[in-house]
Amino acid sequence: MRTILVATAIVCAIGLGSCSDERGPTEPTPRQVGVVVAKPEPLVQGGAITGEVRARVQTDLSFRVSGKIIERLVEVGQSVKAGQLLARIDPEEQKADLDVAAANLQSAEAQQTQAQLAYDRQQSLFRTQVTTRAALDQAQEALLTAQASTKSAQALFETAQDTLSYTELKADADGVITARNAEVGQVAQAAQVVFTLAHDGDRDAVFEVVESAFLRPIDGDGTVTLLSNPSQKIAAKVREISPTIDSSTGTIKVKVAISSDAPIPLGAPVVGRFNYVSQDVIQLPWSAMTSKGGKPAVWIVDPASSAVSARAVDVAGYETGSFIVKSGVSEGDVVVTDGTKFLRAGEIVSYVKEASK
Repeated sequence: MRTILVATAIVCAIGLGSCSDERGPTEPTPRQVGVVVAKPEPLVQGGAITGEVRARVQTDLSFRVSGKIIERLVEVGQSVKAGQLLARIDPEEQKADLDVAAANLQSAEAQQTQAQLAYDRQQSLFRTQVTTRAALDQAQEALLTAQASTKSAQALFETAQDTLSYTELKADADGVITARNAEVGQVAQAAQVVFTLAHDGDRDAVFEVVESAFLRPIDGDGTVTLLSNPSQKIAAKVREISPTIDSSTGTIKVKVAISSDAPIPLGAPVVGRFNYVSQDVIQLPWSAMTSKGGKPAVWIVDPASSAVSARAVDVAGYETGSFIVKSGVSEGDVVVTDGTKFLRAGEIVSYVKEASK
């Protein structure tokens, strides 16, 4: 009985061995991956920036002479008219200077009158041959000197009058007071800013943005909306882009023109929206990105052999859920988008082509 069992086992072992030899080693199944076919498509990009509304023309108002402020007649936010009195400084010193100038003018005018009479007498005497030519010339010289002194005194008098008028600060245009930098009792220096006046008229939406935001051309006009009322959209056009970068903020100032008819108050926070000119780019989903030598790359499938290889790419920009390829991928390349983590260079994969979206 034992002999029969051993023989049976040997026959089975031989049979199994022969069956295994006939089938040979099994080949591994190619990895299934998801792919897209690279295709340039038009991309419309834009952005939103925040800023505030300011007057197109804004001036800083200051006294032209120094003195103690004794009266302030307006508040921040108050509308004023051209020529309206805003503040006044103590005019006692300027009044004293005006009195001195007026006295000097009266003295000069009196001397001129006396010199004129003396000259007229010398002319009469010279015609009757009673006086000499030298005496007449001397009288004429005295008259000319007196006339020059009068003109000088008149100029000083007018200057003193102007200086006295400088003790009153007046608005130079219709507008709104947006800032106040002095109070009653404060000694204001000449040219020190006391008020800031926003002139009535057109408005600008002013934005502080990074330089790269406007490196590409803008497609047409943008829109401006109030933060307090996003449903209200106002057409706006970029009027001015500062050519220099603010060293303190690292931004550039962009002014967008707003019509004066737009119901947007000064200082209101706004959002500006704009679009770049559309351009054709290759855009891939974020899942297609891998790394090669520490740089961005993608897996490319060779359609002939179904083998994959990693290719470095230059990224032009990152979007939500995707990235834009600047170089490294051409139209028609088959790019792996799903299953990139476990791929090896030269590995054969199985895939189904789909157009990129």
